[in-house]
Amino acid sequence: MSPQLKQCSTGPLTLECGHSIPKLVQSYALAGRPARDGEGVVVILPSLTSAPDPTRWWPGIVGPGRAVDTHRYTVLCPALLGSPYGTGPLPPGASVTPRDMARAALQLILELGLDRPHLVTGGSVGGMVALEWAATDPEGPRSVVSMAAPAVQPAMSIGHNHVQREAIRLGGPRGLAVARMAAMLTYRTPRELSARFGRDEHPEHGFQLRSYLEHQGQKLTNHFDPGSYLTLLDAMDAHDVGRGRGGVTRALAAFRGELVGVGIRGDILYPPSDIKEWVRQTNAQYREFTSTRGHDGFLLEEEAVSQILVEALGTTQHTPTMSTETTAGGAR
Repeated sequence: MSPQLKQCSTGPLTLECGHSIPKLVQSYALAGRPARDGEGVVVILPSLTSAPDPTRWWPGIVGPGRAVDTHRYTVLCPALLGSPYGTGPLPPGASVTPRDMARAALQLILELGLDRPHLVTGGSVGGMVALEWAATDPEGPRSVVSMAAPAVQPAMSIGHNHVQREAIRLGGPRGLAVARMAAMLTYRTPRELSARFGRDEHPEHGFQLRSYLEHQGQKLTNHFDPGSYLTLLDAMDAHDVGRGRGGVTRALAAFRGELVGVGIRGDILYPPSDIKEWVRQTNAQYREFTSTRGHDGFLLEEEAVSQILVEALGTTQHTPTMSTETTAGGAR
């Protein structure tokens, strides 16, 4: 059963853009054993449109007997600052960055009395925030695992986001659906789309792939706000963990715990080369797995992700989940 979202007032927060939120109220999900202190706490950061509840989008990874065992760990998942899940509203004209999101999450964990997580992890935008957490709180988490996330938003991704942004500005809710369709083509791979859909046609809706994309677009518009989506796109484009810190190497080299970057062979949005670049610069550890489902592999390839998180947690037992399309890699 999914945990109920809770809310916590964490006081004032000044954003990188200069605007201040006098009284920030954050939504979050808390699962697992009762939390007494930071010992045994796992922080999981959501991706772009995920609700702050990893038991919904990582059901084979988070739960009793899973890699992140809720009989063993306290699992905290904060909503991303600027998301529609209860961390707003932002001041008029304000923008947020992954650094703001990390600072907000740090305020939350301190307010809850959980001051030293065992692990902080996330994928894509969540992975960006995890890197910012490592740079902002270098003596905090024992381990940080950032999946499918660069240290600096690359130019190609800025371009992809601009297309989505313009679709929303031109088309409102329908534009949000179109933006989601465009994004899905960067989250998956040509191999998967060819195998699943090819040139198959639906009796009423034309090519099956078109029907799939329409479904994905409509599904997002049913629960996500266009303004929040624009805010999060802007946050991704602003991502640069080395900004104002003397560069990526200096920003992340200060981290005292174990830092792990995870690349996905098949990811066309943030290919493994993007992750290997910051891993080399910071002497972090590198892990890689293959997924025909591309960037979404960090959400869907549960066995490969479980292996990585079990290693980061230093545990040896969990209930395995099967994935026939994944092979794990472990080069430093």
